[in-house]
Amino acid sequence: MRPSVLDPYFASVEGLPGIGPKLAPLFNRVTGRGAEGARLIDLLLHLPVDAIERKLSPSIAAAPNEGIATFRAVVEAHRPAPPGRSRAPTRVIVGDDSGDVTLTFFNIPQARISAQLPLGAERVISGKMELFDGQRQIVHPDRILHPAKFAEEPQIEPVYPLTEGLSSRRIQNAAKIALERAKHLPEWLDPTLVSQRGWPSFRESLARFHAPVDIADLAPEGPCWSRLAYDELLAHQLGLHLLRRRFTHAAGRRTHGDGRLRKAILAALPYALTSAQSRAIADIEADLAADKRMLRLLQGDVGAGKTIVALLAMAIAVEAGRQAALMAPTDILARQHADRLAPLCEKAGIRLALLTGKMPAEARRRTLSALGTGEIDIVIGTHALFQDDVQFSDLAFAVVDEQHRFGVHQRLALAAKGEAVDLLVMTATPIPRTLMLAWFGDLESSALDEKPPGRKPIDTRVVSLDRIEEMVDGLQRAVGAGKRVYWVCPLVGESETLDLAAAEARYADLDKVFPGRVGLVHGKIPPSQRDATIARFQKGEIAVLVATTVIEVGVDVPEASIMVIEEAQRFGLAQLHQLRGRVGRGAEQSVCLLVYRGPLSETARARLGILRETEDGFRIAEEDLRLRGEGDLLGTRQSGMPGFRIARLDLHQSLLKIARDDASLHLSRDPDFTSDRGKALLCLLHLFEREEAIRLIGAG
Repeated sequence: MRPSVLDPYFASVEGLPGIGPKLAPLFNRVTGRGAEGARLIDLLLHLPVDAIERKLSPSIAAAPNEGIATFRAVVEAHRPAPPGRSRAPTRVIVGDDSGDVTLTFFNIPQARISAQLPLGAERVISGKMELFDGQRQIVHPDRILHPAKFAEEPQIEPVYPLTEGLSSRRIQNAAKIALERAKHLPEWLDPTLVSQRGWPSFRESLARFHAPVDIADLAPEGPCWSRLAYDELLAHQLGLHLLRRRFTHAAGRRTHGDGRLRKAILAALPYALTSAQSRAIADIEADLAADKRMLRLLQGDVGAGKTIVALLAMAIAVEAGRQAALMAPTDILARQHADRLAPLCEKAGIRLALLTGKMPAEARRRTLSALGTGEIDIVIGTHALFQDDVQFSDLAFAVVDEQHRFGVHQRLALAAKGEAVDLLVMTATPIPRTLMLAWFGDLESSALDEKPPGRKPIDTRVVSLDRIEEMVDGLQRAVGAGKRVYWVCPLVGESETLDLAAAEARYADLDKVFPGRVGLVHGKIPPSQRDATIARFQKGEIAVLVATTVIEVGVDVPEASIMVIEEAQRFGLAQLHQLRGRVGRGAEQSVCLLVYRGPLSETARARLGILRETEDGFRIAEEDLRLRGEGDLLGTRQSGMPGFRIARLDLHQSLLKIARDDASLHLSRDPDFTSDRGKALLCLLHLFEREEAIRLIGAG
């Protein structure tokens, strides 16, 4: 249960003065809460990205000629728009002993201007200064204040991420009222650390963000930001430690295999394993033979052969007379795994079954019955695997594919289907070494950093959008020769609606060139229809698949050999690498065309250059982090990994190790969070919404 001291933090933003039903949806949107509705904590953690400093210049001559200028001046003349020219601006000349400035106003009544700027009056003016015909000018000043009033105003104004209809000032005012309602909270940090670092309290840090008195209050490496970043990292590390403890604290079961099934699978493979695959299997085999539960991450580059490693690992459990399960995030990915592994299982004598939410009722009933009686050795499925009616005879080993698509509680629900189930989580997104600790704590990890033998390098080319007609002509020849093509449409700003419109427009264009041979998939198409289109592409019934990034992970069509990524400069490096990995899976030479709209920024040019240079996903992930910083790398549009709202791992990396050690030490001293600090840390976990972690406290 959430401590009552936090109730104000979780109250609805709609209850604040001045925010009614009309403005509430805008606050919901800007804080990313959508239909769930923004709460005070969401507003308070919606931090400024910049600030405007309205520092008073000693004179007009000393004020900057460009950018924000703030100065004291006397109103010297009014120059209204000439009669009959209503669109012409009204100009007001203000000056001091060092010079003058023209203030320019459009569509504002003369009476209002005269009331604000009466002749002979002294005012403080602040706004964007520019030179126009060699003269200093400010169009529509931001501030026109009496000097006494200006002295009461803050000189630093935070600038927030906005949505249409909301201004930074409105967000700041709402945040100030929210802070008045938000209560002081017990300190959850170690007093020595707070003292050494000179950090303010959690609430004081928020207050200084939303009402900065110094530009350093908003600096990412300043005390306020560092304090909140550490709070977020500590909450995350506590959650990771609790999850790991939940798995490894309880006794495990030793699982030994005799190797006969693995030998049969390897004999049926048309290629030899890479040394990285062999190392990963050896790691898993050692974990399974130990008397504590396994929790291991298997990260593999695109096409590095994670699925075969998973099958060989599951075969160890089957050799020991037990069962294994593989959980995939989508029906189509589950079916692909089952289709690929079925021939190998058949040759080895392993009984394999598929269980998804879309199965006919009778087929599902038969599968559940066989699973419960032990007639099935390995089951592959989706979320359907951890439903209440799914009972195993003796589940010993579970694999979670594309683990970032599943929550902690979903992984635990699958693991709870057996006694001391060992867990392998897999990701196809290579993770920079820098971020491993942040995302997975000290989780045991195996990396597949080699491609299976025989894979041809993908010919990656960078092509200007100006050459699109020439490119489509080339695709006509390729499709005529029986080749299959992916065409990925661009991310359009941050608007899903515009993204879909771009995909639909490109689909319409290509359908004219390849009538009846083009399919379209995007996030708003019902999953069953999307799966049917991808199935038609797999069978060769359509030759061109136009898509948004829904095909980024898990779509496997070895016959597809051409990937077109339109406006590639809009995508992150890691995502471009994932998309490119949809081709190059068969024997045929594959091509990836990175189509860009110029002019390219230096970063975009470097990003596309790296894609041409290498197919090493681990190097690409490191370069992505270097070029864009962790914030963008973790953005929802760029990857499914857990992101941080405040902490920036390119800047706050040093705090990460401290947070890990702090979390580990606390759990060793106060595992049930019953001490004063433990109760305060519960507040921290609630504030950063680590409810899954809170449920694990006291769970052994």
